[in-house]
Amino acid sequence: MSRAPSHRWPRPLPAEGTAAPGFHYGADYNPEQWPRDVWPEDIRLMREAGVTVVSLAIFSWARIQPAQDAWDFDWLDEIMDLLHQGGIAVDLATATASPPPWLTAAHPEILPVTATGETIWPGARQHWRPTSPVFREHALRLVTALAERYATHPALVAWHINNELGCHNVHDYSDDAARAFRAWLRTRHGSIDALNDAWGTAFWSQRYSDFDQILPPRLAASHPNPTQQLDFMRFSSDALKDHLRAERDILRRITPDVPVTTNFMVMGETKGMHYADWAAEVDFVSNDHYALPGPQSLDEMSFSANLTGNIAGGRPWFLMEHSTSAVNWQPVNVAKRPGELARDSLLHVAHGADAVCFFQWRQSAAGAEKYHSAMVPHAGPESDVFRAVTDLGATLRDLAPAAGTVRDPAPAAILFDWESWWASELDSHPTSRLRYRQEALDWYSAFLALGVRADVVPTGTPLDAYRMVVAPVLHMVPQSLAKELTRYVEGGGHLVTTYFSGIVDENDHAWLGGYPGPLRDLLGIRIEEFAPLLDDESAALDDGTSGTLWTDLITVTDPATETLARYTAGPAEGRAALTRRAAGPGSASYLSTRLGPEQLRGPLGRLLAAAGIERELPESAAGRVELTVRTDGANAFWFLVNRTEEPVPLTGIAGEVIGGAPRDPGAPRRVLPPRGVAVLRRQAP
Repeated sequence: MSRAPSHRWPRPLPAEGTAAPGFHYGADYNPEQWPRDVWPEDIRLMREAGVTVVSLAIFSWARIQPAQDAWDFDWLDEIMDLLHQGGIAVDLATATASPPPWLTAAHPEILPVTATGETIWPGARQHWRPTSPVFREHALRLVTALAERYATHPALVAWHINNELGCHNVHDYSDDAARAFRAWLRTRHGSIDALNDAWGTAFWSQRYSDFDQILPPRLAASHPNPTQQLDFMRFSSDALKDHLRAERDILRRITPDVPVTTNFMVMGETKGMHYADWAAEVDFVSNDHYALPGPQSLDEMSFSANLTGNIAGGRPWFLMEHSTSAVNWQPVNVAKRPGELARDSLLHVAHGADAVCFFQWRQSAAGAEKYHSAMVPHAGPESDVFRAVTDLGATLRDLAPAAGTVRDPAPAAILFDWESWWASELDSHPTSRLRYRQEALDWYSAFLALGVRADVVPTGTPLDAYRMVVAPVLHMVPQSLAKELTRYVEGGGHLVTTYFSGIVDENDHAWLGGYPGPLRDLLGIRIEEFAPLLDDESAALDDGTSGTLWTDLITVTDPATETLARYTAGPAEGRAALTRRAAGPGSASYLSTRLGPEQLRGPLGRLLAAAGIERELPESAAGRVELTVRTDGANAFWFLVNRTEEPVPLTGIAGEVIGGAPRDPGAPRRVLPPRGVAVLRRQAP
């Protein structure tokens, strides 16, 4: 078997009936769950639905290697060949996500341990320690065997390392983890004295005289050392990244022309893995996302897709998993309504996904995920879900001209900092109610409601292209970041930050001299003491809004700092609540309370006006339709997503409709239906 010469993913695939490159479309495929006589029918239905790629063998270790010295590749050879004959490419998994029973029975020392000393036993998935040398040895043996066997198979277009690394085993407190943590600390800090300084071990008689005395932050009598906790979070992410590299390096050695990825989980409160740090380790970024219930469900989906696109550096990425309808792991698993399957998929495409894949192809008849929806449901292909799946395949073929394009930067950005997320939610803080990602999402919702595009960018992204940068709860501010933000403002940028920002350095040591630490002069304010609010308390502002969670006792220290809103009640009555300091052509603003997504619209609108940022959609669509732009340099592809349950007229929005609804570019009055998506091709500015 042979394959075409070297390529990088996403490799263009021909759209049906044309020579143009197209989007990839498919699912996780688990043929080992089904009799062989089902496989040809699967291939036929895949072709009917427009499937071009499947992820294969994700949880197949026990089938591929039924015993330590026994291998069974026959079934995998057969399905790889069938898929290739059907014109379907394979993203082949390394199958290391869940060790087989024979391995855990022979080596129970690979099982993870909780902070309270409990063993995580087999019976579900991901029951392995990221730092276990025994697990690593067996996993890499499997990876080597797969790479050597399928190196030249013509169906193979990408490698899928493990699966959702860290979903259930990111924090392991075992003895293996303790040894690896000490080695990581030696590398990070260099000496035991430097570690003692970084961890502030003069407190509570915690000073160490040797690295061998250090443990992970296991169950303790009170709050464990906060910098120890923070370093353990960093270490845990790095330990998984190290496993990713170990598998990747074998694949690159044996199959240097086959690109490598692993599926991130940029969604909700999944925070243990520092994905912005991991992105450089893969050839293309992939993500799994599932809709989360609640009033900001669609906004959260957009936020996550937006952040994933910027983790990918604006380049195309791969939506590895999402659902066609209901999932199985929420308290109540609600089916998607008509139009939501296509809308959710195309929202990810709008933010840069060049592949749309689901979990999974055929809905399982047994196992823990049998009630999780799939492209072919229990009801079979004669179902509304499969008809929607097939329609989406046709829509993606229509959108082929937009494939391979990059995200067009928005005028504003929300700065997302993983380490501030970790540190701001540690224990023994002014409040335990603070949720870092929720505050960032609230600002994103406010941008959407005002009809202004905003990118969600990880720390380290160059900021000069953005006229406004919002950095909510930027809790951890090393001196280098403070200098970068100051340079950004002095260069004409408009910075907005919020409560509990600029509080600690990279070692979680409080900046002295008043809050917000190294941002005090830039903002022109000083805070001596926080005034967090109880659950039933609120703080009214004179602009008609009312804050919750937090207030600050602000003293304005610079005559150039304006007070845009004051508290009219509560512990900060009469004090500034929202400030703005001009710095040449730029400015730095501070909001000292949580307003929530609806009440943020007013303050954000004023700050956007001061920064000279206007919406790009007409008033009739702004706030009701999300606009995202992809470009190839000559063309701008406007993705318009109806965020409402009502039809929205697209009056005053020019462009050729290339996909979605409405499909008639000559219609005198184009209307976007409820939950509808339209894609317009326009001339790039």
